[in-house]
Amino acid sequence: MFEIAKRTGLGAMVLMIIPLLVWVSGWQWHPQNEADWWQGMFWMTQTVTSPWGALTSALLLSWFLWCLRFRLKPAVGLACILGATLFIGQGLKSVIKDRVQEPRPYVLWLEHTYDIDDRAFYSLPRKQRAQLVKQELQDQANIPPWLRKHWQHETGFAFPSGHTVFAASWALLALGLLWPRRHFASVVIIMAWAMVVMGSRMILGMHWPRDLIVGTILSWLIITLACWLVQRWIGPLTPKPDEARDIKSRA
Repeated sequence: MFEIAKRTGLGAMVLMIIPLLVWVSGWQWHPQNEADWWQGMFWMTQTVTSPWGALTSALLLSWFLWCLRFRLKPAVGLACILGATLFIGQGLKSVIKDRVQEPRPYVLWLEHTYDIDDRAFYSLPRKQRAQLVKQELQDQANIPPWLRKHWQHETGFAFPSGHTVFAASWALLALGLLWPRRHFASVVIIMAWAMVVMGSRMILGMHWPRDLIVGTILSWLIITLACWLVQRWIGPLTPKPDEARDIKSRA
């Protein structure tokens, strides 16, 4: 358990580097800073946004099963544990959001620019919030259409970041399950993807740095337990000598 917690803990610290630097620097989001590369960030954030997040989960789960090469019964058990882990993470995120009720950065910008009180905004049903965003921004040439639509789709609270919980969970699962099996390239790619997704949430005006930091910590706690359960109920995470030779030969 300690080795798993240490490995995933180091991964969580890496994931938190960017939001911590942003927080310390005092950087403030503003839509007038929008640049062409922001749309690339939008497409990265879409890999986690519904319905594309389900496809991302299916692809990553398939890759994990292929890398770990478990037999059918352990593979089904692994899929159940990973699915339950992601479900629990999103459930806890939703509970915390409803309790804390922190406005998103773009909502506070709307408040300052269009005199829309954030408490009045969040008192509206979701459909009415989306309609209000659409109505106020329809003549705003400085906000690209794709970003307006994204804001209309994302009218919930900010703290903590659900996209971060999702992406960080997969990244830490890769560290917990794939790193001991020496799938280093896969771990690096998934970690890099998670960090870009997390950065996109700040760039698009959806989250504050603290939202990402707490989302990462929440993911670390859940994923550490999940990896321990996999090791306890399904099998060791480190490859057997013959498996190690096979992995080395494939590399």
